[in-house]
Amino acid sequence: MSSLISPESLQSFLALGVGFAVAGALASGYQALVHRPASFRLLQRGPVPSAFAAVPFLVFAAPFIIMRNTLRARQVQQRRAEFVMMATILAGFWSLMSGTFVVSMLRVAGLV
Repeated sequence: MSSLISPESLQSFLALGVGFAVAGALASGYQALVHRPASFRLLQRGPVPSAFAAVPFLVFAAPFIIMRNTLRARQVQQRRAEFVMMATILAGFWSLMSGTFVVSMLRVAGLV
């Protein structure tokens, strides 16, 4: 009897979900602390320590920021569905990669 989903696919879905969950938690935590939404503009301050500190944060929060900006642009600017689809694929792939990293680090720490 074959299973409906392979272990590798299940692991990928888990990593995707973890990536989006971590992205949402980071972006929401940032917004709760500084009372403004997280943005890629954190990098536009030039070569200052805060811009360098923003890089690791943005690496993991990017899927949430991409999807939030895409859905807002869709509502406000009436963006085409193809644009939304491409942004969703980009955010999903980014989430899969960051989620894979987070799950790997949890395994190394012995938590998973």
